[in-house]
Amino acid sequence: MSLSLTMLAMGGGAAEEQSPMFMFGWLALMILIFYFILIRPQQRREKERRALLSAVKSGDKVLFGGGLIGVVTNVADKTFTIKVADKVKVDVVRSAVTQVLDKGEVPDEVPQ
Repeated sequence: MSLSLTMLAMGGGAAEEQSPMFMFGWLALMILIFYFILIRPQQRREKERRALLSAVKSGDKVLFGGGLIGVVTNVADKTFTIKVADKVKVDVVRSAVTQVLDKGEVPDEVPQ
């Protein structure tokens, strides 16, 4: 009787060891879930962003990360020249663009 009490106290006897394949299966499942929940949507958003930036042309109204809104007057490889007011032009990097606005459109972040 004391032997069975000792085995129960040590946690042995009733529990069996799981195979390493079971652990590898769980690991593969977790990696797969991680990929479809986090990595794949991020890749899709980045692809959409690259398409947005490549489609910007002169005359487009754009919103920048700092809240600046302007009209594109010149497109270069890595920068845009933006007209923000009469006789005021600013050079900005392409990655600063967050949204391309249509005529009369209000940015998404501004409450209406």
